[in-house]
Amino acid sequence: MRFQTPLEPATLLRRYKRFLADIRLGDGREAVAHCANPGSMMGLAEEGMRIWVEPNDDPKKKLKYGWRLVEHGGGHFTGVDTSVPNRALKAALEAREIGGLEYNVVRPEVKYGEKSRVDFLLQGGARDIYLEVKSVTLMRQAGLAEFPDSVTARGLKHLQELAAMVHAGHRAVLFFLVQRTDATAVSVAEDIDAAYAAGLREAMAAGVEVVAYDCLIDPYDISLGKPLPVRL
Repeated sequence: MRFQTPLEPATLLRRYKRFLADIRLGDGREAVAHCANPGSMMGLAEEGMRIWVEPNDDPKKKLKYGWRLVEHGGGHFTGVDTSVPNRALKAALEAREIGGLEYNVVRPEVKYGEKSRVDFLLQGGARDIYLEVKSVTLMRQAGLAEFPDSVTARGLKHLQELAAMVHAGHRAVLFFLVQRTDATAVSVAEDIDAAYAAGLREAMAAGVEVVAYDCLIDPYDISLGKPLPVRL
């Protein structure tokens, strides 16, 4: 998934009100960027970090920059836009690039459960697959990506609804999409959200499948990478 506009490097000054960030551009100008991430962004929103932003000239948008990446040492990147995983995964699913998920029909945002929408409903195989995507950006130990980065009652509800789909005779998949280039495995941050960790174990015992992939990221595009082991 290529960025619509070439990204520009900047320095993060501060993130505030969840969706706003003060930045300093390469020419020294300061601006406000939209931050498309409602999470805590633990470890990714520290003053002075080198980030990459996407400019726009859309008169309908109040902010002229969108924060897309954090750059780490060694040329690694983390994607911070939580809308990216679904778009990148949709392209991979439609291209039938993911083993075990090669279905002919890929339907996004389908109503299911109790007033919920599943990220993707895959149809055309022996059993429908209800697939929920989680963007993973937290890393506190080298190489180990973790989810969640804050308590997520909504995420726990999704696990319960996926388990219900299994009981109804369908397949259900929790897909951890790690928006980092420095991850070698994925785990659950049980110290951050013990209820989610317990809920995941219960969902897996009920038959919910767990899949994890990393991403290929640079200032030009983001695409699905390789499978990662899940350590629980």
